[in-house]
Amino acid sequence: MDYKQLVDSASIIPKVSSKTAQEYESKIAVMVTNINETMLQRADIMEMVGQNNIEMMKDNHNNHAYFIASILKNFNPEVLCETILWVFRAYRSRKFHSSYWAAQLNTWREIISKHLSDESANQIMPLYNWMQLNIPTFTSLSDEKLSESDSKHLSN
Repeated sequence: MDYKQLVDSASIIPKVSSKTAQEYESKIAVMVTNINETMLQRADIMEMVGQNNIEMMKDNHNNHAYFIASILKNFNPEVLCETILWVFRAYRSRKFHSSYWAAQLNTWREIISKHLSDESANQIMPLYNWMQLNIPTFTSLSDEKLSESDSKHLSN
């Protein structure tokens, strides 16, 4: 899948109600605490995030929650894709393994179901399902950008 196809696929994610966006935003603190605790209990966490990256992982969880809150309020498929690709490049360059996002997104889905009303969770799940489904595409497209960046850096 190329970038245009990725954005096109994001554009069909159903928008959520303002009530759902508000509920998600109101639960950010508890959800971020919950995801940090849950992810830290994983036996494979160091393999997924790399050495000395636990605080960076926690920052990512916090940033993720606030970014998703903004996307839920003002959905923009291009901003969604660009931001996710930037995150993949930035974190993978710091030795985060692509398996981290599968684990993280699965955990977010559990936490959203636990902390939000069924109505809100059901409205938000298509976005998380789309992100989960597109991890290979995010990885592939971010690999291309990382390679381009390395080539430009080496040629200068």
